[in-house]
This record gives sequence, structure tokens and C-alpha cells, in this order.
Amino acid sequence: MIPLLAPDPESPFPATDLALKDPQGLLAAGGDLSVPRLVNAYRQGIFPWYSEGEPILWWSPAPRCVLYPTRVHVSRRLRRCYNQGGFTLSADREFTQVIEACAGAKRNGSGTWITDDMQAAYIRLHEAGIAHSVEVWRNNELIGGIYGLALGAMFFGESMFSKATDASKIALVALCRQLHQWQFTLLDCQVSNPHLLSMGAEELTRRAFEKYLSTATGPDHWQAGFQVSSRW
Repeated sequence: MIPLLAPDPESPFPATDLALKDPQGLLAAGGDLSVPRLVNAYRQGIFPWYSEGEPILWWSPAPRCVLYPTRVHVSRRLRRCYNQGGFTLSADREFTQVIEACAGAKRNGSGTWITDDMQAAYIRLHEAGIAHSVEVWRNNELIGGIYGLALGAMFFGESMFSKATDASKIALVALCRQLHQWQFTLLDCQVSNPHLLSMGAEELTRRAFEKYLSTATGPDHWQAGFQVSSRW
């Protein structure tokens, strides 16, 4: 049996080293998606992930997939695509559209984990200045994006979407470049996959990841004014 969270959003989570190995990283169930609980969770490297009709499930997987902002990989093909594609980049311009597009992409694929309640919760985080998005535009159409949370000098990536070739990769690279300029330490990608690994993501042990957490979730580093290079 996994622990059930108390109703109080300030109540503690179980120690992360108690997370199950099968399913990998499952730590607790229940609770809510209030802003205080979500911030408390992310500061400990814990995040919600569940499907419609399930209780809220909380996860802390190990190893942890991360991207160092200075190590994101830009292939020659991706660089050429960006330089020739007429893309425009922005941040926090259309957060709701980005999360809705990510949810739609998941629903049309293999899962439905970005539920309506999840969308509402992250929109509240955005309104509180905690959750942020990067948007990729072409001919005034939103064709790609990424969203997540900025806490201190860490960005916790949640999901990406792409309606055109390489649009989500462009969003990820643009985010990493801005995080580097703002002296962010790490971009948390949660669980590795071939796409992330091809972009330069690495895996950290729980101890190493939580060491970053302990030093990087202090004063916020996210700033107004997303700086975009016209060419890579």
C-alpha cells in the first residue's frame, strides 16, 4: 500500500527514498492540486501524474532525467531548420494555449494524464507567477511549446507539444538558452526517453538530484523579458 496524503495541503510527503521501484517512482496518493501542495511537492522533486478517473498519484523517480542548460544539443539540422524557418519565439504569451495543446496531443496518443483538473491547477500556478511557457510561432500560428515550473534556479519541465517538425525541439533549446542567461542550474525532465537523451539530457542518482534541489530552489531566477536570438 502506498501512503495516502492528509487533507492539509501543507502536510508533509513521505520521504522520497520510499518511492516504489514498481511502478518506478510512485510515492503517494490523494491530496489535492492546490498551489501550496504543488509548490511543496516540486521543491522536493515530487510531481503529480495520473489519468482521468484515478486518484491523484505522486511520483519521485530515480534515476532522474535532467538537462544542464549549457549542454542542450543543437544538431546541424535543427540549427538549419531554425535559421531558415521563419520562427518567432515568446514566453508566457499563451500559457493556456500551450497546456491545452500538450493535453490534446496526449489525448490523441497513448495517455490522458493532463486532465482538466491538472490544466486548471497549472493555470493557477501560472497566474501565481510560478508556471511558465515558451511558445513557437510561424505565420502567427502557435506550432510548438513547452511549459513547467520555475522555482529558484531550477526549471521543472512538464510537457511539450509540436504541430510542425522540430517545433518542440526549438522550444526546448530556446528555453535552455534563456535559463543559462538567467543562471538556472538545471532543467528537470523527470523521466528519460530517446528524444530527451538525443537533446543532451542525462540521468542523475536520487542523491545527486536532491543535492541540486537543496541548493537551487531559493530565490526565483525567472525574469520578465525573454531574450531571443534571431539565429543560432
